[in-house]
Amino acid sequence: MGMLALSIQQPWAWAILHAGKDVENRSWPTSVRGRVLIHASQKIDLDGFDYIEECCGIKVPPFPSTGGIVGSVEIVNCVQHSSSKWFQGKYGFVLRNPTETQFVRCPGRLKFFETKNALVPDLAKISTGNKKRT
Repeated sequence: MGMLALSIQQPWAWAILHAGKDVENRSWPTSVRGRVLIHASQKIDLDGFDYIEECCGIKVPPFPSTGGIVGSVEIVNCVQHSSSKWFQGKYGFVLRNPTETQFVRCPGRLKFFETKNALVPDLAKISTGNKKRT
């Protein structure tokens, strides 16, 4: 059995790993807690580049990786209100301890999806925590 992954558009996946993005916004809640893989989806949110630069004063690299696993992060809560500058509601997955990993190309899916252990070479080193599904 592998690890759960969540597809996130760029540059938001990059912001989780490099800009302190501590909330992932969704229209649906989750009961998933613990470490999940970050999958950078093929789709790019072009407005996000400007938002991150204006909000944080950080310039996102022009071509962040897409279409694969780029790292992992712990989900510690799911909230409907937050003072985080990253929260845009309806629901926010509260994130902690992001870790960048070697890029591994793989297809994404909607919501959380299971990966294969062989997908990420150092998967055995990543703590999975509680992988309760929604």
